[in-house]
Order: sequence, then structure tokens, then C-alpha cells
Amino acid sequence: MTDEGCSDVTSALKSNPSHLRELDLSRNKLGDSGVKNLSDLLKKPKFKLEKLQLSNCSVTEEGYKALASALRSNPSHLIELDLTGNDPGQSGVKQLNDLLQDPDCQLKTLRFLSPAAEKACRYVNRVVGENPFLQRKLNLSGHKLGDTRVNQIAALLQDKHCQLNTLTLSWCDMTDEGCSDVTSALKSNPSHLRELDLSGNKLGDSGVKILSDLLMNPQFKLEKLQLVSLYCTAITV
Repeated sequence: MTDEGCSDVTSALKSNPSHLRELDLSRNKLGDSGVKNLSDLLKKPKFKLEKLQLSNCSVTEEGYKALASALRSNPSHLIELDLTGNDPGQSGVKQLNDLLQDPDCQLKTLRFLSPAAEKACRYVNRVVGENPFLQRKLNLSGHKLGDTRVNQIAALLQDKHCQLNTLTLSWCDMTDEGCSDVTSALKSNPSHLRELDLSGNKLGDSGVKILSDLLMNPQFKLEKLQLVSLYCTAITV
């Protein structure tokens, strides 16, 4: 379905809005215009939808704004909203975050991250008191993450909502395995990061070689890299 089909569905529901409680439009090509049509429907008090699934529907910042505006004007019914797999950018994430702070908002379940990224986001919130998707800098220096926790951070980096400019993972007990996870994540979402600090970790030669492959990617526009380590040789560097 495209935005045209979504328009037909919402027009039909406007004429008979009171019975529908769950609507799943996931994995359709609705785009922002389709979601805006749906948002107009959500504003109507007679439309008492409780669960809405819009995962992987090509929704960007404009669609998120329309949804947030609709739910502010009619906040009493929707309790579950799934927006995973869309690309709202940082401003879209802020729209959702602000909506959840509204005391009239009844949403109990809001999904816009992959399960792995959601887990990483909760961890970062707990240890540094910041939502990483609303920040441009993330400093986890000195936190004994180890490769297991670094793997979770990599899931966060891989998520398209993440637009960090500066990432500090120095002295985090990371080995080559953790470095591999980080570089793999950055290969899939390479364009935003400008500063990366991996100093004081046990990266060794293979970790540095993996990172070097990433540096050859023209989409990876890193400007500052810190790799002070006792575990890699001068030849590799």
C-alpha cells in the first residue's frame, strides 16, 4: 500500500470511526503524506483507536511531527504505538520524547527502536543520565563495559536514529571483539561520527586492522581518532 491506499482507508474510517481498536499498516510505503492523513483521523474524538502499528513505513521527521500533534490534541485513547524501522532524525525522536512527558498522554508502549538498541538506550540513560538519541556527544570513558556491553552499544550506533558526532569509549575493557562490533555498526551508519576515542583498550593488531578497513570507507567522515594502546604494534599502526 502507498499513501494513496492509506488515504482511502482513512476516508472510510472517518465515515465509520467508532468500532476500530487496532490497526496494523506495517511494511507499507505510506511515507509522510500517508501518515499525515492518518494523523488527521487520530485527532477525531470519535476515533478510539488503542493500538497502531506503523513499522517500516518510510516515515520521516514530518510524519513524526504530525503524529505527535494529533496525539496531543486527542490523547485519551491510543495506548500502543509502533514506529520501529522508520527514520525520523533527532528532531523526530525529540517529538516523541516531548509527547511522553505530556501528562495527558496515555501511551503505555511506544516502540521506535530495535530491541537491542532499546536495551542499550536504557543502559546509557542509567549510567550517564542522558538519552543518547537526543545527544551529539556520548562519553562512556572509564565504564567497564567489556565486549558484551560494547556489543549493546554497537546496536545503538547501528540504529538510524543515532546521530552522534563524538563517541568516547576509552578505558572500557574492550578487546578486538568489541572493536569489531563497533566498526560493523559504524559501517552501516557511517556518516555522522566525527570524533572517536578508543584509547586504553586491549585492541591489538586485528582490532586496528578492522578499524582501518572502516577508515577506507568514503562515507565514514571521521576527523579525530584516538587509539593509544599497549597492545598493537608500531608496524600495524
